[in-house]
Amino acid sequence: MNILFLTLHPISDISERGIYTDLTREFIRHGHQIYIVVPAERRFHLPTRIKESDGAKILSVKTLNIQKTNLIEKGLGTLLLEYQYQRAIRKYWENIKFDLILYSTPPITFNRVISSVKRRCEAKTYLLLKDIFPQNAVDLGMFSKDSFVYKLFRKKEERLYQLSDHIGCMSPANVEYVLRHNPSITAERVEVCPNSIELYGKESEYNNGGLLQKLNIPTDKLLLIYGGNLGRPQGIDFLMDVLAANEKRTDTYFVVVGNGTEYGKISQWFRNNTPHNSCLIPSLPKQEYDDLVSACNVGLIFLDNRFTIPNYPSRLLSYLENRMPVLMATDMNTDIGPIAEKNGYGLWTESGNLETFMEMVEFVTEDREKLKLMGEKGYDYLKENYTIERTYRIIMKHFQ
Repeated sequence: MNILFLTLHPISDISERGIYTDLTREFIRHGHQIYIVVPAERRFHLPTRIKESDGAKILSVKTLNIQKTNLIEKGLGTLLLEYQYQRAIRKYWENIKFDLILYSTPPITFNRVISSVKRRCEAKTYLLLKDIFPQNAVDLGMFSKDSFVYKLFRKKEERLYQLSDHIGCMSPANVEYVLRHNPSITAERVEVCPNSIELYGKESEYNNGGLLQKLNIPTDKLLLIYGGNLGRPQGIDFLMDVLAANEKRTDTYFVVVGNGTEYGKISQWFRNNTPHNSCLIPSLPKQEYDDLVSACNVGLIFLDNRFTIPNYPSRLLSYLENRMPVLMATDMNTDIGPIAEKNGYGLWTESGNLETFMEMVEFVTEDREKLKLMGEKGYDYLKENYTIERTYRIIMKHFQ
């Protein structure tokens, strides 16, 4: 099959690890031709161009800045994407007949290009639903349901669902949410197609102690790591409350790694409080980050407690892969915490419940053998549910 994959993720080398690059490699392993369209944001000063990477053709389309920019440019850039992608596909790949169009959210603004290619090629379509917008923005108070912005994007969201022959959601709660809030969608079109990764062993450049020493992280304490986006969806205020509460302990150390719109806020907290039991690392190369995760003991997931949509952060995968138990503070609508507790690899409470969260921290410090058992249960769950081979089969069962 000729497969067109539309994404906002800045893919340049499909040999790198990630939920989309891993999926791309799996399609190629099964003999499919993959054509990927990605943004080349204005800040990188690069023209629209095509490159090949390990069997995939990547079309980088010059766009406005969409990430790490102000809301006005981000909004305008997101709205212009479908026109820019459509124009580039017509210019470079007009003669290619695509059999399947894959696309992920965010954004929800690929409708024009999906419709055009679907009609021209009589292609099937599959949505990888990773984000439910605009409701997530309403939850965080960015605008109201009565606003013009909400109504504009809600229409685009509904149209995106109409164009999608199949919708793959990250978890059962996401399936239930989509069906409940979009009654025109039949249940047969919606399924769980989770975030997943390719499992493989790779030697670390460091031994654990060497990397921790390089980053000035102690080796005599239980290490709890939060890695990923530091933005409004993560409920950074509660993370800072946890870091402050942890200063009373002597046996636990929090490692915070990431970037995002709230990085300045948490960085200011570190400057003001100079904590002894936590550190903030702005970013790391992918392999070094993976090595750091493997050197820590417990993974952390935080989500803003105002969310009414069920987020399911992909950072869970690296924790499970490294056989780490996971502590989670989230909203009450996601099922990431209940699934972890049911399957024995994590503990969960509502974001904002500091007393319970610190009790969870105490629980994981009491018995290292218990930690190991939870980590093994998480790895087993990953192998059974979150492998790229399984995701590939879920998608392809509709097209074989």
